[in-house]
Amino acid sequence: MQIRTAAEDDIDAIRALARESTAASYGHALSESVIHEAVGSWYAPADMAEEMSDDDAVYIVADDDGEIVGYVQSYYVERRDPVGEIDWLHVAPDARGRGVGRDLLTRCERELRGRGVERLEGRVLTANETGAEFYEDEGFTVAGERDVDIGGESFTERFYSKFVDDTGEQLLTEARTDADGRRIYVALDEAERGGKAPFYVTYDDRERTDRRGFLCGACDSVVDTMDAMGRVACSCGNRRKATRWDAAYL
Repeated sequence: MQIRTAAEDDIDAIRALARESTAASYGHALSESVIHEAVGSWYAPADMAEEMSDDDAVYIVADDDGEIVGYVQSYYVERRDPVGEIDWLHVAPDARGRGVGRDLLTRCERELRGRGVERLEGRVLTANETGAEFYEDEGFTVAGERDVDIGGESFTERFYSKFVDDTGEQLLTEARTDADGRRIYVALDEAERGGKAPFYVTYDDRERTDRRGFLCGACDSVVDTMDAMGRVACSCGNRRKATRWDAAYL
């Protein structure tokens, strides 16, 4: 499975996923017609294409061999402190329970952190108990509630908030699949400096007991080789200098 930036070619698949996911999460509380109308309005193709080109937007999909099984839509917002607003996070019903939501959230947080975000905000209707539990399990705390009108009915929307920093107290691990189809785990808070972008340490397991290699931050390629001097080189031209050079001159 690949976690990647969404493209305009993904819009139709995202719309279908959003409709399927919303029906699964809110079908007990919202009628089919309300869901159809809401998704059609929220995910108008022209609006999505325009928003994807916004420099402040972070649109990410989970691509499972050509099938979009997850999607997160978020934005960098400049307030008193920089905030990352998560508008939507969808996972296909038959892909739930596989960690897709966590992988999407981790990648989203990684990109927003890189833009200087200090806090993340998410929101979910309390009618979606699974969605609320997801945010709580991922370290978010309840920041408030409000009533919203959907299809002529009133629902409670709950806000969640999470501060992010670089202290390393929280392990940020993103699951990936390498070129050989093997599952690896990228430690986003363990990085080595490269000439173009950082190299993130990778592991064979989410608990980080068996170290594998590196993920190139410049092109997202997995690099499993390091020479005796500690040099790491990616095909895109990103390079990590020799360990001995670093020790002697930095």
